[in-house]
Amino acid sequence: MGRMEYLAMKTDPDPTQLINSDLNDLKIAAKNLINHASKLGSLGFGTSFLKWVASFSAIYLLILDRTNWRTNMLTSLLVPYIFFSLPPVLFNLLRGEVGKWIAFMTIVLRLFFPRHFPDWLEMPGSLILLLVVAPNFFAHSLRGGLIGTVICLLIGCYLLQEHIRASGGFRNSFTRSHGISNTIGIILLLVYPVWALVVHFL
Repeated sequence: MGRMEYLAMKTDPDPTQLINSDLNDLKIAAKNLINHASKLGSLGFGTSFLKWVASFSAIYLLILDRTNWRTNMLTSLLVPYIFFSLPPVLFNLLRGEVGKWIAFMTIVLRLFFPRHFPDWLEMPGSLILLLVVAPNFFAHSLRGGLIGTVICLLIGCYLLQEHIRASGGFRNSFTRSHGISNTIGIILLLVYPVWALVVHFL
């Protein structure tokens, strides 16, 4: 009788249960694959969105510096920052025929009508010339890679440090006139390269 109990306990698993178990494992693996792919896609979307935000923030700071935010900072560093962080759609547009025509008109205006060439057009004119004439090594190799991101990070850190020093401290950089918008604009310059480096090393 003890042997009968032993035989009753020894049963082979049902093949349908094995197949159902394997299918459940495949479902879990597919869900994990979809989750990881969507996270990767959202990281890429986040990087491109932050690139747009950083570029417009740099353009805003460049305009602000040329109009009413005169400082002793080296704000001309915003030109290479914009060069390295400009989204591909705008970069290709300004590097093409449109940019060549704008650069041509800028040079003609600067050479033949210097009295009618305002000072605030110096930096945007330099940016357009840089976009048009930069060698492909800078425009395609460095700009889209790790080196371009590190250059953006260094420029953002330098500008933030100089802005805080010129304001007399971190607290004063938020309380002075134009302080909040300038500080937030410079902090936005840092968000894109930091995020891009995090995504790169994930």
